[in-house]
Amino acid sequence: MSSKPRGSRQSKQPSTEVGREEGSEVNPAREQEIRRRAYELYLERGEEPGHDLEDWLQAERELASHEITYPGE
Repeated sequence: MSSKPRGSRQSKQPSTEVGREEGSEVNPAREQEIRRRAYELYLERGEEPGHDLEDWLQAERELASHEITYPGE
């Protein structure tokens, strides 16, 4: 009897670098700003767990909207 496990075909494993595109670099200062704002959102919610992704995405949106500059400013 073979000791080889059934279904010996190896499935492709998903990439562990979720959200990173080729050529993109992580900006540590920006990431820290997002982390700080996401934590503020968590505190504003009354420290209710389970919304970390929602808080992170909201923080990204808020910070991105503040970075928009218009001509003449």
